[in-house]
Amino acid sequence: MDLQPLFQWFEGTSLGTVVRQSLWLFPVIECVHLLGLALLGGTVLVVDMRMLGLGLRSHPTAGLARKLHPWMVASLLTLIFTGIPMFLSEAIKCYFSPPFWYKMGLLILATTFALTVRRKVALAEPGRVAPALVRLTAVLSLALWFGVGFAGRWIAFY
Repeated sequence: MDLQPLFQWFEGTSLGTVVRQSLWLFPVIECVHLLGLALLGGTVLVVDMRMLGLGLRSHPTAGLARKLHPWMVASLLTLIFTGIPMFLSEAIKCYFSPPFWYKMGLLILATTFALTVRRKVALAEPGRVAPALVRLTAVLSLALWFGVGFAGRWIAFY
């Protein structure tokens, strides 16, 4: 199935046109997008590093995960709501960009993993999940989110 006509339609939307034609709108949206990315990275790093035993050892992993979950969700929502207008302003470029497709695939995987497996492992009572599985979960989480960020940055250079 050819999605190019759909992407042409996306780029032709009024929001896509306004963002594309504005001198300042794209950079402002991108700044907010990057702030959301920094917040997401912080919440992921704090919990995953704790799961790896590399930081905040005096704090239980479950407590950190519980406290940071709303911030992680807020940052994901920020990324989605700022990513959409940026995408709409250059949908055709995205259509022909392999890094865009990698980013979207990894974003779906990372988000699904974070909200299911990682969350369950992070919230588990100590001793209920094998330490090796806790560490593996943290490493997979970090790898997926790093992949999302790398592919996102790669879009600009493709």
